[in-house]
Amino acid sequence: MGGLRELAASFVLPGPTGVAIRTRLRQLAPADEKVLALVGAHLGSLAARDLKVRCSQGLEHSAETWAARKRGLTPVSSSRWAGSLTKATHDQWALARRGRLAHIQSLEAGIRMIAHRLSLPVGAKGSKRMPGGYRSAREWHAKSRRLRVLEDRLERARADWEAGTVHVVRGGRHLARTRHHLSDAQLTEAQWRRLWEAERWFLQADGESGKRFGNETIRISPDGEVSIKLPVPLAHLANAPHGRYVLACRVGFSHRGQEWGDRVAANRAVAYRIHLDVERGRWYVTASWQIPVSRTVPMGAALAHGVIGVDMNADHLAAWRLDIHGNPTGSPRRFFFDLTGTADHRDAQVRHALTRLLHWVRTCGVKAIAVENLDFTREKTREKHGCRKRFRQLISGMPTGRLRARLTSMADQTGITIIAVDPAYTSRWGAQHWQKPLTHDHRRTTRHEAAAVAIGRRAQGHPIRRRTAPPPHDQSDRAGHRTVQADRRAPGGEGPRPPLPGPRTRCVPPDRGANAGDQNVQHRSGRSAEHESWQQDSLPLSP
Repeated sequence: MGGLRELAASFVLPGPTGVAIRTRLRQLAPADEKVLALVGAHLGSLAARDLKVRCSQGLEHSAETWAARKRGLTPVSSSRWAGSLTKATHDQWALARRGRLAHIQSLEAGIRMIAHRLSLPVGAKGSKRMPGGYRSAREWHAKSRRLRVLEDRLERARADWEAGTVHVVRGGRHLARTRHHLSDAQLTEAQWRRLWEAERWFLQADGESGKRFGNETIRISPDGEVSIKLPVPLAHLANAPHGRYVLACRVGFSHRGQEWGDRVAANRAVAYRIHLDVERGRWYVTASWQIPVSRTVPMGAALAHGVIGVDMNADHLAAWRLDIHGNPTGSPRRFFFDLTGTADHRDAQVRHALTRLLHWVRTCGVKAIAVENLDFTREKTREKHGCRKRFRQLISGMPTGRLRARLTSMADQTGITIIAVDPAYTSRWGAQHWQKPLTHDHRRTTRHEAAAVAIGRRAQGHPIRRRTAPPPHDQSDRAGHRTVQADRRAPGGEGPRPPLPGPRTRCVPPDRGANAGDQNVQHRSGRSAEHESWQQDSLPLSP
């Protein structure tokens, strides 16, 4: 046991800080679509120009240079459009900056791993924490050359980081590279051009509290009227006073519509983004605003009605309900999803699985969900699992961070608390201590379901092991109960167990029927309460 790492304490995940809702712009007139395309293309060109200026400034950026950029954009757009443009380009630069730091850390981890494996003899065996030496002299030679390549990349990345240089592609690097592989993407040049231009358009405006309906640039009234402040070069297209263009359609938000309507009616800030889905030929508008972080519920209050442990896997969520004593109750549940296909499809699959999970939690009356605080950033490196390509693809495809963030956001509206626990050894210990006792003739417990029990018990502060410290000397309990066992005076064990449906594999003699409950309360070694879950007493297994 000396090789086990120290477990981190469980904690309650904080709630979301913002809200984003989306709806479709239906029944747009051809003139409306033309105006939206012209405004998006014009502002997109300004955004590209401003991003170039921001990237050239690097670490020399200051409030004065920001104001100078905004003054340069105001004559060709408007003061508020210029503010949205400069803020968006600065956020994009900051995102690229964080990505550069993550790339440096990934290179450093790869270099350390290769150097470690090169220092070992060829064919040396590794441990569970660290891989061993390379399998052959040929592989050792190839990895020694790769080490020099990674060191050269790291040197260039560190130089860019120190100089504040970032590499950004408006429209996306992936889409830009697709231009050279149109046949593989099953696209024509015209189709790719439409996708590329639509991704580079800019039609988003930040909200401003105190202004009419919370936004002066893109305004949506409580009755659904959408109007846009046109840039100065396109002011001749206005069909409303003050250089505004009113769309012919009306919009309404079904999700959080009442909350959005209250903010708009009170003139509180709401940011909007209009974008085109080229493949479907549909226009959408997204409304977003900030919300105060909900007050964190104390751990004890969240666990007052038990907890549901959730184990995330590559294709499903395994969940099991635990009572306040840490005992699994009822039957486990699985919520399947498919993580193949496009990013939108994967995201929808995750949302549907979480929706089904939350509906089940509400029917159980439980107020807490325990999940693992997973982070595969260090574990999915190519250098550590180079010969296990399918394993690397498996853990890389699991959206652990997105699932945790989306679950926290969705649970915040239902009053359910999310508890993050240390993921160490949950699968191993869950299978060791819970898989066999919870398996019987009518249900085969999987390793993932046993891990869900381990996750829930860790959130409650109980040890994962069912029983520690066996009875000393003999099979009696005269030296005291086991350290993880409820005391014999605990309520719930006075009478016989209720009859369970299904075939019985062990019969009680007629002369012992009246005392069956009292005998099993003792939990002696070798009795049904210890080995067969379908005959276990309802006593809690933990204090």
